[in-house]
Amino acid sequence: MATSAACIFCKIIKGDIPSFKLIETSLSYAFLDIQPLSKGHTLVIPKFHAEKLHEMPDESLADILPIAKKIATAVGVPDYNVLQNNGKLAHQEVGHVHFHVIPKPEASDSQGL
Repeated sequence: MATSAACIFCKIIKGDIPSFKLIETSLSYAFLDIQPLSKGHTLVIPKFHAEKLHEMPDESLADILPIAKKIATAVGVPDYNVLQNNGKLAHQEVGHVHFHVIPKPEASDSQGL
């Protein structure tokens, strides 16, 4: 499985950096975002290190969306965003594929996107 010693998400997966883990499988890891846009804002990341979606093995990608679905359901709000960015121009801040599950608990823009 590809990893990067310099990658913050690879360090989280290894346990070198603490996180609030929600779900872990053999291929994926989900944890609460440390700068949440709303309560329950979660990151779902593959354990395989790749910077962009098209570099990911299909089996890793197939593991991620069911996890995102479980988190979206568990949060208990009917509206939410699932967001994934690829590259700096697309606003990707960490060079490791990741999906945001961002609950939208109210109509205002004060929480969520």
